[in-house]
Amino acid sequence: MKKSNNKLAILFSSLFLSTASMADDFSLNSTQIAHGEFMDKPQEFEGFGCSGGNKSPQLSWSNVPKDTVAFAITVYDPDAPTGSGWWHWQIVNIPSNVTSLPAGSGDQSNKLAPKGSRQINNDYGFPGFSGACPPEGHGVHRYQFTVHALSKILDLPENASGALTGYMINAHSLGSASIEALYKR
Repeated sequence: MKKSNNKLAILFSSLFLSTASMADDFSLNSTQIAHGEFMDKPQEFEGFGCSGGNKSPQLSWSNVPKDTVAFAITVYDPDAPTGSGWWHWQIVNIPSNVTSLPAGSGDQSNKLAPKGSRQINNDYGFPGFSGACPPEGHGVHRYQFTVHALSKILDLPENASGALTGYMINAHSLGSASIEALYKR
């Protein structure tokens, strides 16, 4: 009987320790999208046969890694039938004191993106957020919204590609947190 009590005590203390350490993990949250859930029409692209609002969702993050100098946010669809996925949004050099973006920050015309940040051309060919627009009948696509804590401000050329931007983000990432939302047409 004593051995099983010891095993229970070890199990409960392990669960407590792992839960306590998870509470301090870098995390990404949103009031408009959720992990494993389908996005709404406002996050659908407007164009290419899609008629959504093309509006980036509200995002907030917490438990930032120590020594973070800036943030980057990426939105990537690994299921796009391109052979290389599809970059829907890359915004870099978000100041380290910013821990949230309001809905619509990916639209350069409304000037909601933080001062000093830079939006990279998406795979539709313009800087800013481009919503979901998977081919009709192609099934469910995953949209990986990721915030990256960066060790430095990124110095990118004027017309940096999505691949180069991703490389530089990963080369200077102190940690990341993601929400994988879904969309289907």
